[in-house]
Amino acid sequence: MKIQESKVTFKSGRVITKYALTNNNGMQVELISLGATLTKIIVPDAAGNFENVILDWQDLEVYESHPGYFGAVPGRTAGRIWNGQVTINNETYYFYKNNNGNTLHGGKVSFAHRNFDCQAVIDQEGAKLVCSYLSPDGEEGYPGNLQVKVTYILKEDNSLTIDYEATTDKDTIVNLTNHAYFNLSGDAKRSVLEQEVYLNSDEIFATDENLIPKGTMISVDDMPEFDFRVPKTIGQDINSNNEVLRYGNGYDHVYKLKDKGVAAKLFDSISGRCMTVTTDAPCVVVYTMNGADSSLMHSNGKSSKPNYGVCFETQRPAIGYEEVFKDLVLLKKDDVYTQTTTFKFGIL
Repeated sequence: MKIQESKVTFKSGRVITKYALTNNNGMQVELISLGATLTKIIVPDAAGNFENVILDWQDLEVYESHPGYFGAVPGRTAGRIWNGQVTINNETYYFYKNNNGNTLHGGKVSFAHRNFDCQAVIDQEGAKLVCSYLSPDGEEGYPGNLQVKVTYILKEDNSLTIDYEATTDKDTIVNLTNHAYFNLSGDAKRSVLEQEVYLNSDEIFATDENLIPKGTMISVDDMPEFDFRVPKTIGQDINSNNEVLRYGNGYDHVYKLKDKGVAAKLFDSISGRCMTVTTDAPCVVVYTMNGADSSLMHSNGKSSKPNYGVCFETQRPAIGYEEVFKDLVLLKKDDVYTQTTTFKFGIL
């Protein structure tokens, strides 16, 4: 195991730190302190070729504005908040509306845009990067001084675990995840449409056309386009004439997980790579990168295109109409928010 770090200065003068964690198998995880962001996960294919299996930007400067939240920890709340407001203890708090009259991924200045204090450690668990941030009371409209800690752990079994922890001195809302875009082809040689997905889920959260939860569920038995209980390619049904699917121009939906443990699997038959996602979170958002800014370049030297990545955002449900599901993201004073997700990589 080894950890390397270096300083990076943006044109704005902002200084961040870049880290590279490597295990004894040669798997490497690269991160930056800005947004506690994953920038690369480098793993072998069936032939032993090591390539990056998440999308990253060719120019590190792009991470300062963080379009698409690539690899970042959005916050305080991942997902949407209906009407950009929430009531806690009979007091209403208002947030920046950055998505069709609603709040998305924390508001105007997300955790993705905050520079975390990071410490690198190697211990019996593996190579770790512990990323901490104190979000002050009132930041982006949220109540309470929120202390956040996100720990990345690279292990010898070619797994990457992300531990989330948060505490507050005032009742608030918290919903943390990582927004990495996976593509097991390696260096994004192909779109993800031919890669197969398995999901441990029988139902999705019903939403309106702006992806705001209504408070009801849809069984995948009734909408087979959303049924991944038997692995199928992402592209098999993505262009189906299904109104709910069209809300996101592809998959951008919250799946309720049947139980803790294996949440999802991703397979690429050409490279031979596979990935298993395990979590104690109750939900996973599957997002198939349905939009892209073609003016931006990925590290493979190609412009950004739709469907070249798929996100597995393990989290709690978004806050829907009339604040439905709010209680599931409410963090009480002196309680501790925790969540753990592991991405394990292997060969088919």
